[in-house]
Amino acid sequence: MTAVPGRYDATPVATVTVTVPDGTGGVREVRYLRQRDLPDPRDVRAAAVHRVAAGDRLDLVTHRYLGDATAWWRVADANTALDPDELTGPDAEGELVVIPIPGV
Repeated sequence: MTAVPGRYDATPVATVTVTVPDGTGGVREVRYLRQRDLPDPRDVRAAAVHRVAAGDRLDLVTHRYLGDATAWWRVADANTALDPDELTGPDAEGELVVIPIPGV
């Protein structure tokens, strides 16, 4: 099975570290990721458009169209959703959700 690229795979690690308590009286250095840029929605190529129905869940919608429930973040990014649950929540019934072409 081929590994699917993750949401943060292309995000660079910051060169600065932060020192934080380790919970045992010591400290540890933590490296963190830089901010991940979202794609411009005008550049998203749609594989499909889904009309949200009652009871839809983003992971199930993503599995249906992309074959991978863990790729929900691709759909969230394509629709510029900061809260992915808003895409298929009760207030979204009847709304259209863009399903991006995988890997693009």
